[in-house]
Amino acid sequence: MSNRIRSIFVLLFILTASLALPVADAAPWPKLLQKNGTVLLPAQDAPHLLTNKVHKPGNRSIKAYITYPGGSIEHVTPQTGLMLSIHNWGGKAASGAPSPTYLASNYNVVAINVDYIQSESRHKDIPYDFGYLQALDCLRALHYVFDGLTQQAVAFDSGRIYSAGGSGGGNVALMVNKLAPRTFACIIDLSGMCKLSNDIAFNLPGGSRLNARYSPLPDHIHFLTEDAQALRFVGHPQHLKQMQALGNEAQVVVSHGISDSTCPIGDAREMVANLQTAGFTVDAHFISDADIDGKIITNTGHSVGNRTLIVNKFAAKYLLVAGVQAATRKGKTDFENRDELVKYSTPNGSYIISYKQGYPVGRFEPVGQQ
Repeated sequence: MSNRIRSIFVLLFILTASLALPVADAAPWPKLLQKNGTVLLPAQDAPHLLTNKVHKPGNRSIKAYITYPGGSIEHVTPQTGLMLSIHNWGGKAASGAPSPTYLASNYNVVAINVDYIQSESRHKDIPYDFGYLQALDCLRALHYVFDGLTQQAVAFDSGRIYSAGGSGGGNVALMVNKLAPRTFACIIDLSGMCKLSNDIAFNLPGGSRLNARYSPLPDHIHFLTEDAQALRFVGHPQHLKQMQALGNEAQVVVSHGISDSTCPIGDAREMVANLQTAGFTVDAHFISDADIDGKIITNTGHSVGNRTLIVNKFAAKYLLVAGVQAATRKGKTDFENRDELVKYSTPNGSYIISYKQGYPVGRFEPVGQQ
């Protein structure tokens, strides 16, 4: 391949990866499951997968796992909420995440797990998404349940929508709140990644052991734009202001070990400080030796302990229907607003999350095209 042809190819990749231009869903949305089970849902195209010929336009799908209280839709009541439980980097279903059965039965929620893009460590030869399309995938699964219950006239509590995740799932749990800032009442981050730092993005020494496989070189096919990197910082000060302007009310719960070097504790402290400065309500628990009880909390590292029981320890008061600080949200969700007001400015343009179709569709608009 000549240098000129390679340069054109690289530029096309960079452009499409930044724009994340959607195409129409190739497959129709299936009807809502009536009992616990799995379902395939249409997903937004991933430009980097298209460029690497991993899939064809319009045929990407995600698997969602639905767990009802009592095992079926018949047990959904007007007090029942919805809750994402999001797995870790390279996992699937509920790996490294709170148990969906526990969540459904203890907090009266329809629990939703999602095999989002790059689950099960697939596509190791391309950069790790790090929260953007992964969050859109999870939001589509959430919309599937939300819209399905609505269409079937099954009463539920749309003010009780929650998200929890561990490690990479903690990152996605925070990102769904960013991409749907008018939807969630409570977010629970369990040892999550807080930003796509240079050491993680480019596998630099001295930081996290995680390697997202990007390149800092503009002519490289896996070049990381400053726009894409900015979007993936869940504690981005300007973006937090934009979330607040849209009326974000989510209670944020953070559990993070002080010895965590996989998802560095310094990043977690920075995110919490930024959230608090921006006016968010944050319940942060930085786990030290004094917190170890041998059952729920077993270490101060990355795993910390039993993530299902950690949710109960730190967040039950927000999740229980009759909790002393029960987290609820008033007003229409992003799914119901059906607009394009979710917009985050980055150095060279803006990321826009469109809800005109009910479910989210993300795109990047460069400066001059807005």
